[in-house]
Amino acid sequence: MKRRPFIKLSSAATAGSALLPVTKWLPDEKIKNWAGNIIYSTSSVAYPKTQEEVQAFIKNHAKLKILGTRHCFNRIADSKDYLLSTKQLNKVISLDTQAHTVTVEGGIKYGELAPYLHEKGYALPNLASLPHISVAGSITTATHGSGVENGNLATPVVGLEIVTADGQVHTFTKEKDSDTFNGVVVGLGALGLITKVTLALQPTFQMRQFVYERLPMDQLKNNFEKIVSAGYSVSLFTDWQNNSINEVWIKSRLDDAANSNAKPNFYGATAATKNLHPIAEVSAENCTEQMGVPGPWHERLPHFKMGFTPSSGVELQSEYFVPREQAMEAIQAIARLGKQISPHLFISEIRTIAADNFWLSPCYQRPSVALHFTWKQDWPAVSKLLPIIEKELAPFNARPHWGKLFTVSPQVLASRYDKFADFKKLVAQYDPNGKFRNEFLNSTIFSS
Repeated sequence: MKRRPFIKLSSAATAGSALLPVTKWLPDEKIKNWAGNIIYSTSSVAYPKTQEEVQAFIKNHAKLKILGTRHCFNRIADSKDYLLSTKQLNKVISLDTQAHTVTVEGGIKYGELAPYLHEKGYALPNLASLPHISVAGSITTATHGSGVENGNLATPVVGLEIVTADGQVHTFTKEKDSDTFNGVVVGLGALGLITKVTLALQPTFQMRQFVYERLPMDQLKNNFEKIVSAGYSVSLFTDWQNNSINEVWIKSRLDDAANSNAKPNFYGATAATKNLHPIAEVSAENCTEQMGVPGPWHERLPHFKMGFTPSSGVELQSEYFVPREQAMEAIQAIARLGKQISPHLFISEIRTIAADNFWLSPCYQRPSVALHFTWKQDWPAVSKLLPIIEKELAPFNARPHWGKLFTVSPQVLASRYDKFADFKKLVAQYDPNGKFRNEFLNSTIFSS
């Protein structure tokens, strides 16, 4: 989008923040999220370049929210007052080759960080389906990739710094802060701005991926664990129109001898003969390389390339996490809704995530399977479908993705998180006056 010249609001900025211009776009230049379904309630955005600028702005404003790469589909990052963008907080601060960790500013994107790590001989254990998202935004919402032994993107975090409501910097580490650390990491933006993150690393590795088409649902039912464990990272795509999985994406390390070549038959599915997009009608140009072509981890773990528009682009997203041992029951429950769902759907993705100990992670203390829905951008229709889906998934205590669309009530959400009350107390400790709260947090977290 071509932007018009902006107006600096230096006269309107509060004392102490003059060093940090706030930009305001002209009225027709509304700020939207990545998919365009959310127009933010303010067009006043600060773009700090240093931690000191972050501290000054937060200290001198009564209400604000943190804005990352704008990949959330609900109003978790919205504000009627001010937005503080992490766009320019995107540097690698240090690489510790002794501790095998990297410390970065929270606004850096995985697509920027990963090539740097690979060049230095390191890797992260997993990535999400697209590399366009920021580190801080991903970990604070428990965003994830796939793999039965892979946790969400917050699991490599061993330390972080947060500027809280009083403008002070607080450091939390996995080693020293024990249980509090687990409450802070997946913080939903409620505690402040994450300025620095320290991530544990592993040696870099090469990968390949093969795609298989038309996996019979009966085969999935009878061999679920074997299928989702068939590679380092496995994704199942379906539109729920037929009694089958449209595509199975298996991403494997090069040292995985079992997946060195495509199998002619994978539990009744056949090997693809060309690169595919998860949405059959869309060109695979934007997708990472398939057909077993080797490449570095960061060019195979995501589904989409950094330089291209991922997925459909103009879409809505919802996602629900269920216990892995109940995955097939949940999948079958959704399959029964196929005729209702499919007219409004681009594609669904089914992924596995290992358990973790973060208080508000949807995978808190339970290995999980995520049922993801990429919807056509028709909110009136989707808003009617979500309660139906949530009712079907209620027996499995499904937890929704915090950054996507859902209608689960605050009372039900609270009942599905053992540490819900503890999290609210933690937020009150660091933000007693609700500086970082907004309508989403007030209605979803603090009304229960």
